[in-house]
Amino acid sequence: MRQTWTNLLFAHWPVPAEQLRPRIPPGLLLDLHDGTAWVGVVPFQMSHISLRGIPDMPHLSTFPELNVRTYVTKDGKPGVYFFSLDAARLAAVWAARIGTGLPYHWARMSCQRTGDRVSVRSRRRGPSGHPAIEVSYRPTGPASCAAPGTLESFLTERYCLYTVWASRLRRLEIEHPPWSLQAAEASWRTNTMLAPLGLSAKGRPLLHYADRQDVVAWGLEKC
Repeated sequence: MRQTWTNLLFAHWPVPAEQLRPRIPPGLLLDLHDGTAWVGVVPFQMSHISLRGIPDMPHLSTFPELNVRTYVTKDGKPGVYFFSLDAARLAAVWAARIGTGLPYHWARMSCQRTGDRVSVRSRRRGPSGHPAIEVSYRPTGPASCAAPGTLESFLTERYCLYTVWASRLRRLEIEHPPWSLQAAEASWRTNTMLAPLGLSAKGRPLLHYADRQDVVAWGLEKC
């Protein structure tokens, strides 16, 4: 599968490891940086989704997405573990749930860019309308790739995700160029995306902006 991600914000908060370990599936180890776990809230625009050999259909393959994630390892291989993924396209939500076991949710979402500022709104569909986010953000510095060993590299340079599908732990490999990151600023009106984890977005997050990333994703494999 090919995908393009644009207008992306990485917002990360440090979290005590003991608060996240119980929420990680057996077989995965929580990955720490200098003894600290991190949780990320990542909104972006998804587009150009296509299976190998099949052209993308713009109406079905272009929509906002938002994920809540942390970082794990399996047999020494670092990856991403998603607590939730919200998307504005119902067909994509069901396809991802059935095909990968990823915890996708259907949400009312918008992602608009005016100049260099991006505004994202999302509220999960359902009786409670929870969780939700309303944020605007923009880059504030030049683009560069994170140096190996830095916190920025730890949080972004990961080339697989882990999920539970058919009651088995699986790995999904992804390929893309190194992230071209920019420092960013953000204005938050609402952010309850961490509430299902029993967490709140307290304190100033570490922010990075990425303009575009072209991605190739492979099929699930046992791990």
